[in-house]
Amino acid sequence: MTSLRRLRDDRGQLSIMVLGLTVIALTLIIGGLAVTSVQISRMKLLDAADSAALEATDEGTERIYTSGLGETLPVTDAVVQRSAADHLASRDRPHGIESWRVAEGTGSPDGQTAVVRLQGEADLPLIGGLLESLGGSVTVTVESRARAGVVEEVP
Repeated sequence: MTSLRRLRDDRGQLSIMVLGLTVIALTLIIGGLAVTSVQISRMKLLDAADSAALEATDEGTERIYTSGLGETLPVTDAVVQRSAADHLASRDRPHGIESWRVAEGTGSPDGQTAVVRLQGEADLPLIGGLLESLGGSVTVTVESRARAGVVEEVP
């Protein structure tokens, strides 16, 4: 009789354990999806920053005709900032990024290197709405540098 009573007392314990393990597994899966989404958004922002920095150095080619040929293409803070903003305006914002902008620190620290910093808000699958309702978001900042050297060919 005592062993029968023990069996009845243990009923339902397995269901609670299965439910707990399911919650843990779902949390790990959703967390993995969110982290992967942020990494993909970071790579898309980095791609945009790379192309904006390259475009900023390309704008320096016009100055060769006025300033002459040197060892590098000259760039200024204003050229880099304007070029990066124009470049972002001309591109479609990639999927998975809610917003993006040129961040502080974009410019040319040495007059030869274009440094482009972009900031974007990543869209997280499944938990993005929950995060926004709590007043938070995931901000991703990337930086890219480009420098164009000039090679003078002697015939």
